[in-house]
Amino acid sequence: MRARQPAAGAPGAATARRAAGSAAGTAARGEAVGAGNGGRARREPSYRPLWVEEPARRRRLPDPVRTAAVRAVLLIAVTLLQAMVAFLCTMAGSWLAFPMVITSVASTVVATWGVLDVWVTRQVWNQRHGVVSTPSSTARALRRERRRARRQARAAERAQDRIRRRRGAGQLSHS
Repeated sequence: MRARQPAAGAPGAATARRAAGSAAGTAARGEAVGAGNGGRARREPSYRPLWVEEPARRRRLPDPVRTAAVRAVLLIAVTLLQAMVAFLCTMAGSWLAFPMVITSVASTVVATWGVLDVWVTRQVWNQRHGVVSTPSSTARALRRERRRARRQARAAERAQDRIRRRRGAGQLSHS
């Protein structure tokens, strides 16, 4: 049985509309309204994660390379900060302008070293741990040699098995 709502202009009309709207809103969220206990029992809303994990598009950088990259980013940030302070001190005519310009030049050299460090560390990592994507990879040649050695070992083992199985087949006498 449905409760009778007051007319649009009646004194309790706005309250009735709000109550009906909130009941519809809770029903839309997946909660039960009025399930048994006079509208007091409510079901927990269904669980929905805040985000969905997606697989990474690229592989993670190796630890030494990532460490060098973080170091380079910090050095570059400090260099840019020093350059900006040097510029502002120069515009203001401060005594701090000359020391800041000198340290900015030195910091630029250090930041360049940091970027080169990332590049060299990455190259060393790739060479030591074998990246197969480049034709001159040392890892590919090592794998090829190991494969060849395994093939030869298997062929020798098969030949020995064949000899053992035959055990005298083809001999003219059993003496």
